Amino acid sequence: MDNEKVSVIVPIYKTEKYLRRCVDSILAQTYGNLEVILVDDGSPDHCPEICDDYARQDDRVKVIHQINQGVSAARNAGIKAATGGWIQFVDSDDWLEPDYTEKLIETTRKWKRGGG
Repeated sequence: MDNEKVSVIVPIYKTEKYLRRCVDSILAQTYGNLEVILVDDGSPDHCPEICDDYARQDDRVKVIHQINQGVSAARNAGIKAATGGWIQFVDSDDWLEPDYTEKLIETTRKWKRGGG
């Protein structure tokens, strides 16, 4: 399988209770060629510090801090920073099964080849 980079964009606002589970699930994906872009949308809780901790621990993680502009602006900031050939959005209060990204890429490629 071609291993193109996937940019996973996570807009974050007031989800410190769920954020670690979300990011841990992304970093544990079976599809390994990921960059994780955490967009702190001016969150007033401990989310900014949590994001920075992940960036220090894993070089696949990038953090953008911005004033609160809403989820669409946070996603757009993530898109601008993305370097992957694929973009995936994950809400910061959700989590992914370990093979989610791998299956998503496989299914998309199959569909593009007309076999879906």
